[in-house]
Amino acid sequence: MAKRLKLAAVVFIVLLVAAQFVRPDRTNPATDASRSIEAQVGTGSDLVAVLDRACGDCHSNATVWPRYTEIAPLSWLMAYGVKAGRRALNFSEWAAYRPDQQRRLLDASCRDVTSGKMPGAYALLHPEMRLSPRDIEVVCAAAPQVEAASHPGRSAGSGGTDPAHPRW
Repeated sequence: MAKRLKLAAVVFIVLLVAAQFVRPDRTNPATDASRSIEAQVGTGSDLVAVLDRACGDCHSNATVWPRYTEIAPLSWLMAYGVKAGRRALNFSEWAAYRPDQQRRLLDASCRDVTSGKMPGAYALLHPEMRLSPRDIEVVCAAAPQVEAASHPGRSAGSGGTDPAHPRW
C-alpha cells in the first residue's frame, strides 16, 4: 500500500511538472483606446471605475495576469476564463457593439452582478473586485442611460437627464 502511494505521488509530481510546459496564450490584444467604454462614457464615470476594478481582468484587453497564473493548471483556467469573458463582453471593444447591443449587454451585466454570478470565483482571490450595493446600482443604472443616448427624445428614466449628454 505504501509503495502504491509513493508511486501515485511520483506520477502526480511528474505530471504537474510536465504540465508547466503547456503554456496558454496570455497576451493582451492591442487596443484602440477610442473604441473602449471609457472613451464612450468618459473617464470620470462611476461606471468606468467599477468596470475597471471589478470586470477589467476578464472583460477587457487590459488583463492583469497575476503571478499565480504562471502555474498550470491555474494558468489554463485563467486563460480560459479571460478568453470566454472577452468573447461574451469586451469593454475595450465597446464601440464595436450597436447601441441596442450595448444596452442588452449592460442589462445582462446588471442581472449577473445582482445575482452574484459576476465577478465570480475570481473575487475570492481578489477581494478588491467584490461589488458593493452602490457598485451594483451604478452598473444597473447604465443600461437606461445607453438606451436614452441611442434614442434621442426619450427620457433616461431618471427625470431630466438630457439624452444627448447622459450622466454616466
